[in-house]
Amino acid sequence: MKKVIVIVGPTASGKTSLSIEIAKRFNGEVISADSRQVYKGLDIGSGKVTPEEMDGVPHHLLDVVDPSSVYTAEDFKHDATTAITDITKRGNLPVIAGGTFFYIDILLGRISTPQVPPNPELREVLEEKSTEELFSMLAEKDPRRAGEIDRDNKVRLVRALEIIDVLGVVPEEKKENLYDVRTIGIDISKEELHQNIHTRLFERMEDGMIEEVRNLHAGGVTYKRLESLGLEYRYIAQYLQRKLSKEEMLEMLETEIRRFAKRQMTWLKRDTSIKWYKKDDESIFVEVEKFLKS
Repeated sequence: MKKVIVIVGPTASGKTSLSIEIAKRFNGEVISADSRQVYKGLDIGSGKVTPEEMDGVPHHLLDVVDPSSVYTAEDFKHDATTAITDITKRGNLPVIAGGTFFYIDILLGRISTPQVPPNPELREVLEEKSTEELFSMLAEKDPRRAGEIDRDNKVRLVRALEIIDVLGVVPEEKKENLYDVRTIGIDISKEELHQNIHTRLFERMEDGMIEEVRNLHAGGVTYKRLESLGLEYRYIAQYLQRKLSKEEMLEMLETEIRRFAKRQMTWLKRDTSIKWYKKDDESIFVEVEKFLKS
């Protein structure tokens, strides 16, 4: 069974830098598990690693598709599975890092997704509804799935209703172990995390995040599509449409990023196999070495 290292933790906790350090020490290559970094041009807002930050470490699943297209979890599973196979054939270690833990769980076999094709017409209707309306629809049609889902994640709510339209309900998960996995979690205090979120947000603003969103729109990405990409893209798109002032945009965005980090931790706490470490704890590398020798 192929050995895989997975790095998890809330946004702004340091997953990218840790994954690169592990890859450098153990002949690894990084697979990005981020639902926005797969899109070309979503660089600053998604926190996409730069070539300088990669420090010579190969990275996979960055800049895969145009942002006007929709990249699904099944697309990720297919592409990441191919990447793992290629990396291991070269005798290297796959290191998976990113904040879309739903993607990671699907890739590792912890969650299965029904083979229901996208329904563009239904999606168009559902996209017009608020997350509250979508969640109410889901709760009425499939209370079990409603009890599990992130009720603030519009993409997943729409997908669940799309599956229900075909199958009647969202089938229960079938779990299987596809890889020999060691999952390293970054343990960070709430105070440090909030400071990191604040600092990173304003650094990205200085780096040209508003201009990035403006250029994406000028290049043909609609405001509706930008808003569907969430967080930075949603609130900056609203600012550019003059629905929010800059001050309102920054305040709301920082609040929502904090809420997102909290939801991430809620998801991660379900997984008792995660081994938690402070980011700079050298014993992380001892743990990885021991795992690779086992």
